[in-house]
Amino acid sequence: MTFFRLFLAALGITLAGMAAAQSVDELVRQLPSGSFSDRSRVVTALAATGDPRAVDVLNALVDGDLAALKSDGTVVILKGREARVALTGEAIADPGRNAEKVKVNNSLRRDIRAALGVLTLRDPDPAKRLSAADAAFRAPDPEQLSALEAAMAAETDATVGARLALAHAAAVLTSDRPVVEKEEAVALIGDLRDQSALSLLTPLLASPEPAIAAAAENAIAEIERSRALWNTAQNVWFGLSLGSVLLLAAVGLAITFGVMGVINMAHGELVMLGAYTTFVVQDLIRTHAPWLFDWSLLIALPLAFAVAGGVGVLIERGIVRHLYGRPLETLLATWGVSLILQQAVRSFFGPNNREVGNPSWMSGAFQIGQMTITWNRLWIIVFALVVFATLLVVLKRTAIGLQMRAVTQNRPMAANMGIRTGRVDALTFGLGAGIAGLAGVALSQIDNVSPNLGQGYIVDSFMVVVFGGAGNIWGTFAAAFSLGIINKFLEPFAGAVLAKILILVFIILFIQKRPRGLFAVKGRFVEG
Repeated sequence: MTFFRLFLAALGITLAGMAAAQSVDELVRQLPSGSFSDRSRVVTALAATGDPRAVDVLNALVDGDLAALKSDGTVVILKGREARVALTGEAIADPGRNAEKVKVNNSLRRDIRAALGVLTLRDPDPAKRLSAADAAFRAPDPEQLSALEAAMAAETDATVGARLALAHAAAVLTSDRPVVEKEEAVALIGDLRDQSALSLLTPLLASPEPAIAAAAENAIAEIERSRALWNTAQNVWFGLSLGSVLLLAAVGLAITFGVMGVINMAHGELVMLGAYTTFVVQDLIRTHAPWLFDWSLLIALPLAFAVAGGVGVLIERGIVRHLYGRPLETLLATWGVSLILQQAVRSFFGPNNREVGNPSWMSGAFQIGQMTITWNRLWIIVFALVVFATLLVVLKRTAIGLQMRAVTQNRPMAANMGIRTGRVDALTFGLGAGIAGLAGVALSQIDNVSPNLGQGYIVDSFMVVVFGGAGNIWGTFAAAFSLGIINKFLEPFAGAVLAKILILVFIILFIQKRPRGLFAVKGRFVEG
């Protein structure tokens, strides 16, 4: 008796399979005939069968490769002069003019893509099922409800199951299901709190059912509040990202300006030298040791510091030290040096932008809620904080740092105590220039490496230094991130150019009230 039952069950499964196969065969034969609407109905029916063989047929249809033989109506897939029977894959001779292609329009293409999504809902690969669920969510179709419900019942992956539930809710909203189900679907989609949910719910505001319209209105209000909060968080993130760039570009200038009172107009070109050092390192690695590419930035960092720092020492020893006490002449001299450095780089590397690639660990992005965080920006923020912390240690815990602070506070007294102020000036200038070189390494990951790279940051660097308080490292830190965040909140309303103008006006007005900036440097010499 048990054997007989097993036999009947096996026979039933076999007959069901044969019936399904026959159904798919019949549906494929119907594709060439009828109107576009008729073909759309056949496509939907093919998707409902769940037969994986229909995937090739629908892909051929959407690509314009499906045809029917005029002689006997056999549906074939054409690839150039090669032809094979749809579903079976049996190769046939070149049909020539005996084949007539099945026509499709844009509406039918959308239906085919939706059907392809449904067919992959039961794929063994969870990634494909997730992609299919997303496709069904983006193009909700009430005729897919039964297929989605079957897929939900069989799904074992929690992530895919959640996306299937959303796709099912989106399809319910376009169906004639009861109001209670639609209200539940509105609540589920509303929990997404993103633009896709807003797009699905907004048309429901005109629903003839008051309960659905009210539910959609409440959900949209919650989405708008959530989006406003995430937009604020995104602007703060962008501001922190900009602030880290400004900090790297300005902190070296803060050291130079604070200790020596030198307005170094070549500071931007020192940043540029750091970026070009990175380019040279990457170029050599690409040519001779491509397996080291992910380490290229770490290799470039000490070299960029040495190159920019060395040039800074040369500038101080060769030009600046002869012009102390003459700020206007120092400004003109360093501006001339900036032009010389730009032209030297232009002559050696050419005027065009140079490619500096992102290592794998700085490529791509990830999501936090509705915020997109790029890895290169995140690592630049971390790098800026590490540079700042290292600089604090150097200034607070080393002999040269102590001498720098002594010269900053009272140069004559420091000289009388035996500190060689000329050596301190050279090392200070070199340290500030070296940090500018490090900034160039970071900027090469987010900006064009060209001879004009430094010109885009010199004005911003001076604004940060003046606003924070000349020579005060913590003031530079606070000013960089404050101006970065303020700028990003102003840009959506005023535009990038007007936002910078408004910030400049703000700084001018602020300096009228606090001439020494946010944090004034203390000391007898400074105060005198």
